[in-house]
Amino acid sequence: MEFLNQLLSDFSSLAWGLPLLILLIGGGLYLLIRSHFLPFRYLGHAINVLRGKYDDPNDPGEISHFQALTTALSATVGMGNIAGVAVAIAVGGPGAVFWMWMSAIVGMSTKFFTSSLAIMYRGKDTNGEIQGGPMYFIIEGLGKSWKPLAMFFSLCGLIGALPVFNVNQLTQALNDILLVPNGVEVGLYTNLTIGVILVFITGMVILGGIKRIGNVASRLVPSMVALYFVLVIIILVTHSDVLVYYLKLIFTDAFAANYYPKDDTFLGGVLGALILHGIKRGAFSNEAGIGTAPMAHGAAKTDEPIREGLVAMLGPAIDTLIVCTLTALAILVTGVWESTSDNGVSLTAAAFGSVMPTFGKYLLLICISVFSLSSLFSYSYYGTKCMSFLFGADKKHFYNYFYILSILIGATTSLSMMINLIDGVFAFMAIPTMLATIILAPKVIVELKRYVKNLKTL
Repeated sequence: MEFLNQLLSDFSSLAWGLPLLILLIGGGLYLLIRSHFLPFRYLGHAINVLRGKYDDPNDPGEISHFQALTTALSATVGMGNIAGVAVAIAVGGPGAVFWMWMSAIVGMSTKFFTSSLAIMYRGKDTNGEIQGGPMYFIIEGLGKSWKPLAMFFSLCGLIGALPVFNVNQLTQALNDILLVPNGVEVGLYTNLTIGVILVFITGMVILGGIKRIGNVASRLVPSMVALYFVLVIIILVTHSDVLVYYLKLIFTDAFAANYYPKDDTFLGGVLGALILHGIKRGAFSNEAGIGTAPMAHGAAKTDEPIREGLVAMLGPAIDTLIVCTLTALAILVTGVWESTSDNGVSLTAAAFGSVMPTFGKYLLLICISVFSLSSLFSYSYYGTKCMSFLFGADKKHFYNYFYILSILIGATTSLSMMINLIDGVFAFMAIPTMLATIILAPKVIVELKRYVKNLKTL
């Protein structure tokens, strides 16, 4: 087990090297500048699209704009926001949050382009049904000769879509918040029991396909984000005297890296390692450039690619700039990041418990459970899309059984193994997604100009 842990750690470090950093952040900045920041000027319009103002039931696709965003958000607004942020701070200190923000701002532009392409270049599976996602816009946009790149993305997606991190952290949360405080001895047996229960719940939803996933996600995600928001506001009001101090510390430590391990360097220094760490956690949180969200947005009922791109762009803003920031501030102002050795979801739970000792942890557990379950539902859809592309639509249901089995693995293995596995595979998924997006960017710009021109004439 120790050998496997080290192997996955080396795999993650190799994948997240300088070339990927240049591709993900450099590519995102290129897209931001190439579009003259235009998508950001239409945030209000994007919200109107999300509200259903431009919905047409006769448009091609399977789910509404709102359901597409909530399906994508149900995958990203989850453990990346609660446990991922805690990992970022526990390892890198407050400065890591700043670099997560930078990743999100660049990521908004990246998501606009990738999700616009998911509609512009929708393909058909072997059943003749319309599908969207990086594997399809690679082939439809760049040509059949690029199929190996599309297949590479799909192969990585089969592993990247596995729910092992979410399950691992949900199991840890149930153990730390519910079972241990009530005198239950936790171990392999209790973890397996949790895994079996999650298998049952997940199986009931995911076997119903994208429409059922979209319906469940659109009901669960908004209410849980609202509850989580209220809980964190209570924590911030309670510690309002130190709130400004920690907001400043996020900015100053981003360039000082005072809390990052001094023996871990990147690009010749500790600051480089902190930047990489923040970007990794940001990418893990909002998945911009990874290629998962375009698979959900590609199923939206629309014939206007730019419209869906604008809706998708709201994802990193909600996910990282709002939800992740709330988690980070809750951990920082309560001081638990310095006073405990907890990591992951346990650190966030400690922050909630310090302000609301009676019910705080239990309300957090409700949020965690819903966020985790909604992530389990969405990721299964991504995996079946990759399976369908590689082996045919008639084989995609086999992935669900593999997916469900992996829930038991996630429930019984360590946090470091799971986070290194998903980090590494996400890095490999980003390579084909970003390469194709950068090459096809000029075509999105043409479509964007046409859309804006039509909008002004309405």
